[in-house]
Amino acid sequence: MNTDVKSYMQTLGQQARAAARELVRANTAQKNRALLAMAEAIEASAEQLQAENAKDLENGKNNGLDAAMLDRLTLSDKVLAGMAEGLRQIAALQDPVGEISDMSYRPSGIQVGKMRVPLGVVGIIYESRPNVTVDAAALCLKSGNAAILRGGSEAAHSNRALAECIQQGLKSAGLPEAAVQVVATTDRAAVGEMIAMPDYVDVIIPRGGKGLIERISADARVPVIKHLDGICHVYIDDDADYDKAIRVAVNAKTHRYGVCNAMETLLVAESQAEKVLPELARQYGEKGVELRGCEKTCAIIDAQAASEEDWGTEYLAPVLSIRVVKDVDAAMDHIAQYSSGHTEAIITENFTTSRRFLAEVDSSSVMVNASTRFADGFEYGLGAEIGISTDKFHARGPVGLEGLTSQKYIVLGDGTIRE
Repeated sequence: MNTDVKSYMQTLGQQARAAARELVRANTAQKNRALLAMAEAIEASAEQLQAENAKDLENGKNNGLDAAMLDRLTLSDKVLAGMAEGLRQIAALQDPVGEISDMSYRPSGIQVGKMRVPLGVVGIIYESRPNVTVDAAALCLKSGNAAILRGGSEAAHSNRALAECIQQGLKSAGLPEAAVQVVATTDRAAVGEMIAMPDYVDVIIPRGGKGLIERISADARVPVIKHLDGICHVYIDDDADYDKAIRVAVNAKTHRYGVCNAMETLLVAESQAEKVLPELARQYGEKGVELRGCEKTCAIIDAQAASEEDWGTEYLAPVLSIRVVKDVDAAMDHIAQYSSGHTEAIITENFTTSRRFLAEVDSSSVMVNASTRFADGFEYGLGAEIGISTDKFHARGPVGLEGLTSQKYIVLGDGTIRE
C-alpha cells in the first residue's frame, strides 16, 4: 500500500476519534445549529454546487457511466432542495443520544437501565450519489458520531463542494471540523485502509453496487452495516382491488428505475392474471418497460421468456420480471427463494392474508397495499437515511438516527455493595 495514503488515512482516523470524544459533550441545540447552517449553506451555494456537479456529469458521460449512475450523480434543483429539507427534518427530530429507558429497582438496592449512546466513528463508502455526503454527515452528527466519508471518484468535484458547506455548518456551531471528514484522495488504497482501522473506525456502511459491498464485507476488519442488492417484489393477491393493484404495480416499477426499492419482480395470483396483466402491460409499454415473464405470463401478454437468472436480478433499469403463481403460499415461496430481503409488498383486501404476509415474509420492509418505493428513510419519517440494511444485526431497514446508536447499561447506587 502507498505509504502516503496509509499515513493520510491513519491521520483522518485519529482526528475522527478525537472529534467523536468532543461530540459526546455537544448538546442537541448545538448539533441542530450546525445542521440548519449546513442547509442554509447548500441553498446559498446552489449555483456553485451545480457547476461542480456539471464537471462530474461530463466526466461520467465521457467515461461511459450508464443512465442509472448518471441519474444518481445529478444534483438537480430538486435534489438540492431535498438535501436542505432533509437537514432541517433531522434537526427537528428528537435526539436519541442520552435517552434512558427500562429503569428498574433491583432487590439489592441498585437501579438498572439503558442509555442510548453514539457508535463512535462511522465510515461511509459510497458510489456516485453526492447526496449521501450530506445525508451521512447529518445523521452521524445528530446521533453524536464522527464520520469519515469516502465518495466515489465520479463525484469528486460535487463531494468537495458539499464538504465545504458541511464545514461551514460545523464551524458556525463551534463543533470540531474533524466531526465530518471527506476523504480527499481518489486512490482506491484509501478504502482498503479505511476498512482495516478498528482502532479508529467503529462501523463501516458501504453504499453502492453489489461488487463494492461484497468486497467491503469480505475484506473489512470493522463491523459492516450493508445490503447487497434490492430484489423487491409486489404480489397481487386473489383478493386484490383492481385499481389498487394497477396503481401500486406501476408506481413500484416506474417511479424511478435506478433505486434499490424499485420493484424488480411482479407476482400475480392465477385468478387475477387475465384481469390485471393486459392493463399493466399497456401502461408498462407506454413507459418503455421491457417485460420478461413466465410461461403463463407470456400466454396472456407480449413478453420475453424469463430465464432462471431473471428472478434473482436487480435490474435498476426499465426491465421487469413477471411470474403468475397459484396463491399467496406460492408467492411467499418465490420471495423466500429469490428476494434479497429488502422490500416486499402484497396487494390484497383480505385481512387474514395480509397478516400472514406481514408475519411470514422475512424482509427488512414488508408492506400491504403500498408501493415498495416507500422503503426510504425520508418517507419513514427518519429525516434521511444513511442506508438500508438487509442485515439482521445491528440495524435493519432504513438506518436513521437510532440505527447509528447503541445502548449501554447504567447502574445507579448510593454506596451500594454486593452482599
